[in-house]
Amino acid sequence: MQLIAEKVAVARGSRLVVENASFNVRAGDVLQLTGPNGAGKTTLIRAVAGFLSLAGGSLRLDGGKADTPIAEHCHYVGHLNGVKAKQTVAENLAFWAEYLGGGRADATRIDAALDAFGLTPLTTIAAGYLSAGQKRRVGLARLLVADRPIWLLDEPTVSLDAASTGILAKLIQRHVASGGLVLAATHIPLGLATPQELKLGGAA
Repeated sequence: MQLIAEKVAVARGSRLVVENASFNVRAGDVLQLTGPNGAGKTTLIRAVAGFLSLAGGSLRLDGGKADTPIAEHCHYVGHLNGVKAKQTVAENLAFWAEYLGGGRADATRIDAALDAFGLTPLTTIAAGYLSAGQKRRVGLARLLVADRPIWLLDEPTVSLDAASTGILAKLIQRHVASGGLVLAATHIPLGLATPQELKLGGAA
């Protein structure tokens, strides 16, 4: 599987935020998008996720399911955690498992996701009572409740402590080792061994 961008341009209003961005991310690879605030990292990830239309260039996925949009191969974790405050931690993950898994929630996978992010003791607590870091871990835990080969991560380490950042790095490495691919916007290193880098807002 390869995610290929060729001279991609994305506009917000009348302004081109991303222009002439090209990359090729293969299964087993991580591409980190870097650059200053306003460089277009979030905009580019949202375009790959299908939330924004292209103003130019092309995006394609080679090796995915035929006639299936790129978005349906993706997990997307943006700046917002996608957590419902009145639902418990377990209920939030069950929702994502059903939504991302085509109406099927695998209890074993939900339990494994809770354990991976150290959330098991919080299972029955309403998400509205969680700290910012705990909410972020709940948001990231949905990466593990359904199979999606492409992970689109926008500043995934926000609100995470060093231990949780280390957990995320290990899960990313496990994902790509099993044939997945990751596109991540970040201001700080994610602790990965050999990521590729595309710097926006300057020479790429």
